Amino acid sequence: MSTATLTSKGQITIPASVREALDLSAGDRVEFVEVAPRRYELIPATRSVTELKGMFGKARKRVSIDEMNAAIAARGSAAR
Repeated sequence: MSTATLTSKGQITIPASVREALDLSAGDRVEFVEVAPRRYELIPATRSVTELKGMFGKARKRVSIDEMNAAIAARGSAAR
């Protein structure tokens, strides 16, 4: 298990073993994702958005921005 100490400025140094395991280097961004109350996961946010292109295959149906907005609004109002 690796530990780190929080400074008075709210900063920590990620231990070298953790940086290596996550393939992190200086300047990389990380996300803190809450997985349960008082529990977080540290996730590298190093991928470029352009790397995600094509991840889900070709779109089966073209949708306009207005249709997307209507679907989002309908789903949002149904959730309440």
